[in-house]
Amino acid sequence: MVVWALFERAQHIQQHLQQTYCCRHPELNWLYYDPDMDKKNVAQKWLTQAQASPQAWHFCWALLQPDKVPEIQFFGASTLHAKISRHWSDLPPGQLDSLRSQLIAQVGQFASGPKMVLTRLCVALASLVLHVLPETWPTAVPDLLCAFQTGEGVTEADGQARCLALLELLAVLPEELQSSRIPASRRSQLRSALAVDWSSVCSLFQQLLQRPDAPCPVRERVLRCVSSWLTLGIALKDSEGLLESCFALLKESELFDTAVETIVSIISQPDCQRFADSLLKVVPQVLGLQEQLKKAVQDGDMETSHGICRIAVALGETHCRTLLEQVDRWQGFQALVSMIMSCTGTPGHYPVDETSSSLTLTFWYTLQDDITSLDVERQTLYLQIYRPVYFQLVDVLLQKASFPRDEDYATWSADDKEQFRTYRVDISDTLMYVYELLGPELLRNLYDKLGTLLTDTTHPSSWQDIEALLFGFQSIAETVDVSYSDVIPGLIGLIPLITANNVQLAETIMFTIGSLAEWLADHSLMLASVLPVVLHGLSNPELSVACVSALKRICRECRHDLHLHASDIMAVSQAVLVKDIHKSPQCMWIMQALGFLLSALPSDEILGKLLSLVTPHIQQLEKLANEPPSSANKLPIVHILGLLANLFSTFDLNKQSERLEVMRPVQTPPHNNNPVVVVLQQAFPLIQIILNKWLNEPEVVEAVCAAFEKSLKTLLHDFAPLVTQLCELIGQMFGAYPQASALDLTRQLVHIFGCEKDLFSPITALLELITNITISIFQLGSRDHPDVVESFMQLHIQVLRRKSDLYLSDRLDIKAVFYCGILSFKFPETPTLKATCLLFTELISHCEDIPVVREVLQEDGKLLLQTLLEVRYLCMHSALYKHLFRLFNCSHREQVSKRRMKDIVKEFALLSRGLQGTEYAASY
Repeated sequence: MVVWALFERAQHIQQHLQQTYCCRHPELNWLYYDPDMDKKNVAQKWLTQAQASPQAWHFCWALLQPDKVPEIQFFGASTLHAKISRHWSDLPPGQLDSLRSQLIAQVGQFASGPKMVLTRLCVALASLVLHVLPETWPTAVPDLLCAFQTGEGVTEADGQARCLALLELLAVLPEELQSSRIPASRRSQLRSALAVDWSSVCSLFQQLLQRPDAPCPVRERVLRCVSSWLTLGIALKDSEGLLESCFALLKESELFDTAVETIVSIISQPDCQRFADSLLKVVPQVLGLQEQLKKAVQDGDMETSHGICRIAVALGETHCRTLLEQVDRWQGFQALVSMIMSCTGTPGHYPVDETSSSLTLTFWYTLQDDITSLDVERQTLYLQIYRPVYFQLVDVLLQKASFPRDEDYATWSADDKEQFRTYRVDISDTLMYVYELLGPELLRNLYDKLGTLLTDTTHPSSWQDIEALLFGFQSIAETVDVSYSDVIPGLIGLIPLITANNVQLAETIMFTIGSLAEWLADHSLMLASVLPVVLHGLSNPELSVACVSALKRICRECRHDLHLHASDIMAVSQAVLVKDIHKSPQCMWIMQALGFLLSALPSDEILGKLLSLVTPHIQQLEKLANEPPSSANKLPIVHILGLLANLFSTFDLNKQSERLEVMRPVQTPPHNNNPVVVVLQQAFPLIQIILNKWLNEPEVVEAVCAAFEKSLKTLLHDFAPLVTQLCELIGQMFGAYPQASALDLTRQLVHIFGCEKDLFSPITALLELITNITISIFQLGSRDHPDVVESFMQLHIQVLRRKSDLYLSDRLDIKAVFYCGILSFKFPETPTLKATCLLFTELISHCEDIPVVREVLQEDGKLLLQTLLEVRYLCMHSALYKHLFRLFNCSHREQVSKRRMKDIVKEFALLSRGLQGTEYAASY
């Protein structure tokens, strides 16, 4: 069907639509009902073209006839909205009044439904109002209120239907203003024009809300309208009566949720702070909800308690500073704080028994910040009032963070448990922040309570109470410096007294010990009290994460004080690794912990203990290497290589040397026989055997590269004896199966050894080999290897930054690298594009000192600029843009014309996107 041939005359179009569209409507059937996406796309394109035609002003009315199905009527209403909102200039002269009258009449005709057609017609009428307000139709809103209330021009609908249609129109009017593409100045003008009519609109809303005979749907629609009009910046003082009516609706269950949303919207407006008097009137209204809140909590009505809590928090959180500044009215605000405290302490466990307490946590941050930012006089006053409140808050939060009874917790779903875990994290963050206000007195308070629970034999305590107090300690010690607290030694002494017969309690003990690792580093004598607790728990798989984390933190922070405990740590750790008690990630953490530990031992002990640790794993690796490749032995190989990689990643003798220099400032000799190098040299032939069998398995190759890369980052120049062998190995790996991990490992070699004359030759040979192989990948098609392309770009960036002399090699095809970069600009992945931009930035910056680079850029620089313009990424990297001008040897006059150049690029970008001459382009 050829559309434009049918659009010769408006009458012809209408007849066609009545005969074809209105009977069969194949395109609309395709769009709404046909599962074939190709047909849907064809229909969408056809119908969009039809909507854009000038004749659409005529045929849309035919589609709105009562005998049409709702989908066709909806398309007619959508066409009308499209014409008004996007093609207003196509409206024939003198047709505005007719269009307005017809549109109002159509809204009346569809007042009783279908709802989707009514809403679309209201949106169209709203768009019309925005086009003619305030110049052409300054009384648009009052006129519409009158028309729908009196029925003038809206004769098709009864009173209630007209009322609902009017409310639908009033609801979408501000929404259309928000969603329309309108210049900022025009949007501001329209917002002000609509706000002028708020008094008459608000009066209508209040009348409808207060009428006892008003149907529930009408009042619910009013509340929706209020929320919509608030986006216009309506002042609180102009909504006081309406807000009072909304509070009254909280007594009606059918309207409760919508009333809550409306009240929260009204009192959450930041502009309310300018009207302190109006704000103070809201406080008693919120406080008046306390009885309803209390009853809801008693009845287990979570929805009602949640809604009232939202209102109280919205008022307190949004306007905390304003209410605090009303010093003479401090009692009212204190009552509001107490109400929010009751919401925080809602009985039951989150999220099974209640969902309100989590809403209040950010309020306590806000209150603390606002109090501490006041002037000294008012701050002193409020601290006297609210310090006791915050101590009470800590008690409430710890109660809320406590676990339920074992039998109850066993019935919780996995989702409930995860929500509770997240909730405890939020409480932990709040406790940490509260410590900034209460200081060491808070720790003393927690310690006293914990001591009482553990030593008072007359009142046996539950494990939940003990766990909650330890959780409080851990929350604070995790991020706050507790080195000056006088209660930590006592806490360390109490921990061995705790009978951890529950997994949750034992986990919290471990996390608490881990959080005190830095403190233990300064008080090493206390390690003997807690380290046995950690080592004992290491054999329990249920405590895996907490226990291994604690061990790792202790070994990292206290490594120089663990000599006496090293044998015990090694023995227990090796035992659990052999028994496969922990999952792979936790095994990696154990090896990291042992790396910290071993690297701090006396130098004459390190190699022996290191070999005793790795030998069983290397023997297992050797056994696997001699077996035929299979999926069953691939995972163990990757696992063992991961263990070695994580061990070497923290085995840093340089840290030990730095400490010795501080203690005894003498020149430390280089580590000619670094224990890690010794192990790697012994394991190298084995790794070679493994790679010979597994070269085509990405996971194995990545694991090998990770082991060497982590060793390299830790050993730095001590790795030198292995460089030549490793270069040969990387070349072998990359030649068989190019992977990003091999490129990244090469980049580390260039970074560390690029300037070493003795190693220049193997590194140069490796770079040439890798570059040639990658160039062949580009020739065959590199789109499926964005990670390889990105890593290749990063490698050459490192070469240019660290050792640009490598680019002087005759066997390195710089021109091919350049063209690879050009092709890389076509990749959609952002990291690849950024790396490519950085590569060309480096290339251009070296055009003066590397002749071959200069020749390539002078010969093909225009291709680079053309490519950048085509992919529209010129603005992506300002340094690259700057260097392009240097590339073309711009004169001073041309340099001054950069602004003109940017204008041309912008114009090109808009043209290529089809946006030239649009409103978007005007604000671009």
